[in-house]
Amino acid sequence: MSRNWSRTEVEATVEDYFDMLRLELSGQKFNKTEHRRILLERLDDRSDGSVERKHQNISAVLIEMGIPYIDGYKPLSNYQRSILPDAVYQYLDRNPALQGLFQDHSDADPIIPSVEDWLSAMEEPPPKEGPADPARSVTSVIPNPASVNYLEREARNQRLGNAGEEFIINFERARLIRAGRDSLADRIERVSETRGPSAGFDILSREENGKDRFIEVKTTKYGKNTPFFVTKNELAFSRENPSQYFLYRLFRFGSKPRMFTLHGHLQDQCNLEPSLYTARA
Repeated sequence: MSRNWSRTEVEATVEDYFDMLRLELSGQKFNKTEHRRILLERLDDRSDGSVERKHQNISAVLIEMGIPYIDGYKPLSNYQRSILPDAVYQYLDRNPALQGLFQDHSDADPIIPSVEDWLSAMEEPPPKEGPADPARSVTSVIPNPASVNYLEREARNQRLGNAGEEFIINFERARLIRAGRDSLADRIERVSETRGPSAGFDILSREENGKDRFIEVKTTKYGKNTPFFVTKNELAFSRENPSQYFLYRLFRFGSKPRMFTLHGHLQDQCNLEPSLYTARA
């Protein structure tokens, strides 16, 4: 039977996690295995695997706070809600300089990656999670001491969004040219510029048979499990055009970009959680 982690152990692990996150966001290399080895000396007979899972739990807490996480630690949401969120909050409260690092990183101009094979960036989407945990209701969202959602802030970074759309246009051209449909590749339209956000999607491409493919692009510098944000208009368009609608999710953009697609009505493909309400008195 596994033993609950003490507050002291949790705080030591949170400190170690943020040491690595600082390095990652600053573009510096670090060795996760070596970090775990040193951390284990401060813990009460924990295994290497248990420490890795705790780091994954911290990733999940940070996502709920709207803060970027370490890409190599896939979020794991089954954690000690009695201790871990508060330990993360207290660490952030004692280290306010981290908020400047998060802000600078979310606002930074994207580094346009060099790509030799556009089509090789595609991979399978992450498995859809089960029904949302009732404990993660809107009223129990974990606060960030700075009251800023940096993941949402990054999603509003127009320069990053534009760079991601250019990437997908190149990907679509490569896809159609490989299929021998060069003439269709020349007809790709960047709808976000020609029609604006009211269109409900960003790029008009084509299937190999010439049928329209409607593409919405969501781009992040962070990991594959980083949540993305959709508008009411985008959601409605995906519902009205499920057979032709594709959401292209670009992640790790600026280092080694990867991507996956979701095809069809977004409500069938994702767990949607409300993040903003329109209120009238």
